[in-house]
Amino acid sequence: MARVGDELTTYLGTYGFQVNHNKDYHDYPAYTGSYTRSLSTVQNILQSFSSDMIIDLHRDAIGSDETYAPLVKIGEDYCAQLMFVMGTDGGGLSHPNWNSNLKFAIKIQEKANELYPGLFKPIVLRNSRYNQHLGKAACIIEVGATGNTLEQTLNSMKYLSKVMDEALK
Repeated sequence: MARVGDELTTYLGTYGFQVNHNKDYHDYPAYTGSYTRSLSTVQNILQSFSSDMIIDLHRDAIGSDETYAPLVKIGEDYCAQLMFVMGTDGGGLSHPNWNSNLKFAIKIQEKANELYPGLFKPIVLRNSRYNQHLGKAACIIEVGATGNTLEQTLNSMKYLSKVMDEALK
C-alpha cells in the first residue's frame, strides 16, 4: 500500500495538493492495536503539517478469497474499485468529527459517481473511529482487494486524485 500511497501523492501533487505521506508500519506485532499505535504518529504529523484531510489507504482483505478483485474499467484502464470506510462514535469513543468526515466522503463519492461511475463501492459505516477524530475530512479508503494487481490499484489513484481535485476546488 505504500507504493499506492506514493502514486496518490504524486498525482495529488500535480493538482497542487501538499501531501505528507507517512509509510510507518503499525500492524506489528498484530493488526489488533494498530490504530492505538498509529494515533501518536498521526498526532505528531499534525503538529507540523496541519490538515483536516487525513487519508488512511488500505487494501480490502475481505474473506480468504485471494481471487476477489473488484474492478471498474475507465477508458482503457482497469482500476481497482475504491471504498470509503467511515468511523462513527457508535463504539463509545469520542468522535465529534464523524459527521463532517462522512460529508467529506459523500462529496468525494458523488463527484466520482459523476465523473467515473463504478469507481467507488458503497460507503461503509463502522462503530469505530479509526483515528478519524483527528480531522474533519478523515477517512479510510480501501483500494481493491486481495485479487487486484498493483497496476489496477495504481490506475485507481489517477482517477481518485482527479475526483478529489474536482470535488475540492
